[in-house]
Amino acid sequence: MAQTPIAVDKTAPAEFVLNVQSVGLTEEQFLRLCRDNPEINFELSAEGELIIMPPTGMITGNRNSRLTRRVDEWAEKDGTGVAFDSSTLFTLPNGAKRSPDASWIKRERLEALSEEEKQGFAPICPDFVVELPSPSDHLSTLQKKMDEYIENGARLGWLLDPIDRRVHIYRPGHEPEILDDPETISGEPVLTGFVLNLREMW
Repeated sequence: MAQTPIAVDKTAPAEFVLNVQSVGLTEEQFLRLCRDNPEINFELSAEGELIIMPPTGMITGNRNSRLTRRVDEWAEKDGTGVAFDSSTLFTLPNGAKRSPDASWIKRERLEALSEEEKQGFAPICPDFVVELPSPSDHLSTLQKKMDEYIENGARLGWLLDPIDRRVHIYRPGHEPEILDDPETISGEPVLTGFVLNLREMW
């Protein structure tokens, strides 16, 4: 039985960006900042900008929950990799620390990481990333973030735009492909057999 989306959303404030480049925020300091403020979600750009992520509204939170659940259900059945939720922070090769709304990494790449690396903000870019913006997000900012994922090793990226009902598909060596109001989207060939029903996202 299809679930009914939540009817009302409270728009969250836009993200807050603080330039900390001249301060020289170290890995240990960033980790301490995150631990001392567990109620706040942080990202760090490759340019040394500390990004304070706002909480999501009810509709966005419900969509994120469904998205994460669908990716995780597929990953458990497929068995070739591991899925992660939006609270997982990755250290990309360019030094940025990013937390996509949903992601997946092939198991053999994870096994190459040390236990210490897995405990922290692992130095790895996911094979698959999804960003699902809230009404307060700027599409251009997320498009740049998607480009960054691909440039740092992601093999497939989806930017789901529930406002305009569009999907922006990112792949290495290709311009982003835009689909207008599709009913489903396939993760092939990166995510074998994974199909996301977008009627659950809109």
